[in-house]
Amino acid sequence: MGSLYFDNSATTKIKEEVYKEMQPYYYKEYGNPSSMYTLGRYSKKAIELARNRVANFLNASFNEIYFTSGGTESDNTALKGIATSYKNKGNHIITTKIEHPAILNTCKTLEQQGFRVTYLNVDKNGFINLQELEESINEHTILISVMFANNEIGTIQPIKNIAKIAHKNNIIFHTDAVQACGNIPIDVKDMEIDMLSMSGHKIYGPKGIGVLYVKNGIEFKGIIDGGQQEHGKRAGTENVAGIVGIGKATEIAQKGMVTHIRYLQKIRDYYITEIERRIPGVILNGPRQNRLPGNANFSFPGIDGNTILLKLDQEGISASSASACSTGSTKPSHVLTAIGRDEQTAKSAIRISFGEDNTIDDVNFLINKIEKIIIKNK
Repeated sequence: MGSLYFDNSATTKIKEEVYKEMQPYYYKEYGNPSSMYTLGRYSKKAIELARNRVANFLNASFNEIYFTSGGTESDNTALKGIATSYKNKGNHIITTKIEHPAILNTCKTLEQQGFRVTYLNVDKNGFINLQELEESINEHTILISVMFANNEIGTIQPIKNIAKIAHKNNIIFHTDAVQACGNIPIDVKDMEIDMLSMSGHKIYGPKGIGVLYVKNGIEFKGIIDGGQQEHGKRAGTENVAGIVGIGKATEIAQKGMVTHIRYLQKIRDYYITEIERRIPGVILNGPRQNRLPGNANFSFPGIDGNTILLKLDQEGISASSASACSTGSTKPSHVLTAIGRDEQTAKSAIRISFGEDNTIDDVNFLINKIEKIIIKNK
């Protein structure tokens, strides 16, 4: 069958239409968009087209879109930018225990600078408790940052409810939506989101490009000093080809969202049903409902998850055990630990994240290989 890819939460394959639209900006339309001559103006025009495409994707205004190098920079800019701009109001930030390292490690840095951070607990399915959130707020709270959808177990948080709690207390709300964008319809106005992070390579676009949405009226300080690019908030010559790519990727994602979601849900549900039917004792990590359409995370007690992954790789199958950004760590997943899994159960987990190229035949091949690996190694 050749190689099969089931790690779309780590990265997606760039779509051909996206790649083709990017190509001219590497060798033909190579002008610096800050230049005033014609070649530079072509690049500037391409950036503004992409900005409008992303804005339409999120139902935002074009001047609320800031291009970054990726989700990590967007998260860093959101948290550090608000912390710096609002430190005279307070020094307290609220987040969760299951955030991406881009949020958690930024919070650790801010703690070293004198900020206080509350890390909310989650239940067995990864959901925060809204009452705990409200009780964590105090007069010094300036920011609440809660992941839209978890990258490991797929949990989709009640974002609109969280935003309402934040605004009732005059607090800014940020969400890391890197996994959600392209997999969940997002309307920043309807959901009352103040700041949002997204990344190109999770939506069949290029790596090295991201977006930070910031609602008009919210002040934040950029974290990169230099020129006046990106409304004076993100210095540095723009990655024109990457910006063109993420703009095109959002346009495609917006048009095909409904079909995309239904298809991924169909093959995900089939995979979950068959794994539970054929392999006794497996544990589904994360909820059955309110879950990313392409995400399925199982623990296989009695066998190490990395063993399963190595055996799958030998069969030409790509999957993962946790966030790609945590690969190499000997510690169990902080997400699985937070939902109550013991160390051995957490280490026996593998995450399958489906994409548009996967078929039912692919899924059956995957299930058969996992079943054989479990039987042989137990």
